[in-house]
Amino acid sequence: MQSSAIKKEKVFYPESDGQPMAENTLQYEWIVLIKQGLESIFLNRDDVFIAADLFWYPVEGENTIRLAPDVLVALGRPKGKRGSYKQWKEANIAPQVVFEILSPSNRPLEMSRKLQFYEQYGVLEYYIYDPENFSFSACVRKDTQSALVDVSEAEWGNCTSPLLGISFYWDGETALEIKDPQGKPFLAYQEWIELQSRAKTMELELEAEKRHAEILAQKLRELGINPDELST
Repeated sequence: MQSSAIKKEKVFYPESDGQPMAENTLQYEWIVLIKQGLESIFLNRDDVFIAADLFWYPVEGENTIRLAPDVLVALGRPKGKRGSYKQWKEANIAPQVVFEILSPSNRPLEMSRKLQFYEQYGVLEYYIYDPENFSFSACVRKDTQSALVDVSEAEWGNCTSPLLGISFYWDGETALEIKDPQGKPFLAYQEWIELQSRAKTMELELEAEKRHAEILAQKLRELGINPDELST
């Protein structure tokens, strides 16, 4: 007779459902914006795992109990590659924060089931954004013994994540804005590229100025002039 441990070991946990990460470019852009923004915040921390569209299996041996949040954050878990997030292999730590970016195919019943799943399996903060209709909602709780509760509309103008420290600014009519703990807005992919390009250009200009100064200093020395004395 096989032991339950052997049976669990033989269970296959799919890493893909064959569906695309996003249904359209707008949804994809928001998923990337949130993931990149979070990764920049926790760049120097090795104990924060962030993933997009990754299957999360909360129960060992149950491969049908799963969801793939658009973005998930697991505090206390190391960075690294994973085919899926198997909770029993992650010190039984559930992702504490999840994000869902709505697409046209999402239905209220589906979102209700996701809320129940996240509530049942340990999520402490759940953020939902519809970039086409400019709708935003946030559900938080202090511990897994309580229920995920909607943040009131009065707080939506400046809703701050208790665990991540990021802030959500939304007036109910225009696009959501997310800022890091220092108040800097999350940047879209193209903005990241432009920022990196400007930084690289500045770096090259500084190197060119340094080389020019070194050449000038060498010529002065050849003329018998000490360049260090000129600067004093």
